[in-house]
Amino acid sequence: MILVRNGFTLNRLYFLKSKVPLSQTTFPVWKSNLCSKMALTEEEAKNACAAIPAETEGFFMQQTMLRVKDPKKSLDFYTRVLGMTLLLKMDVPNLEFSLYFMGYEKPEDVPTDPKARAEFAFSRRATLELTHNYGSETDDKVKYHNGNSEPRGFGHIGIAVPDVYAASERFEKLGVSFIKKPDGGKMKGLAFIQDPDGYWIEILNYKRMGRV
Repeated sequence: MILVRNGFTLNRLYFLKSKVPLSQTTFPVWKSNLCSKMALTEEEAKNACAAIPAETEGFFMQQTMLRVKDPKKSLDFYTRVLGMTLLLKMDVPNLEFSLYFMGYEKPEDVPTDPKARAEFAFSRRATLELTHNYGSETDDKVKYHNGNSEPRGFGHIGIAVPDVYAASERFEKLGVSFIKKPDGGKMKGLAFIQDPDGYWIEILNYKRMGRV
């Protein structure tokens, strides 16, 4: 028997075997045949995708850019709180901004030669490009939109950690702002925190996500 609850298609046998009351379930079995108003079917999603063009060989996701108000606060957060490394700093004084490229690399692996360092930074996958416009740190009018209030757009970045609960306990001790703690809301085992500019960061464990 198939049940529909809060937009999710649920297999009743799953709950009978697990002996977990439906009202207490936090990880429903997600199916591809959700309400047509909510999601594509697996077949529709597959058909919407084009064959990968040969010309895109070698393409990869390299960076996501976030504008930051105060680079000192942001650099502290992404290194001390999230454990990233500053891969590269680029200054563009004629346009009055600087770029800080952050990633999960060992500091000792980052080259010291400027050219080699730039090539290294831009060859890394899934980095963050923190953009600072000069003077924003002292301008009370500067506040960046995080995409999660109207008009909504950008949502969050995601950081995988070995243990979401342990990471969240540490974040709490460090005074990090939470949008959602691991046991909050309907989806357990996921946390959302905020950086100094209010951008949302999902804290997840990829093995647990495999059971969602």
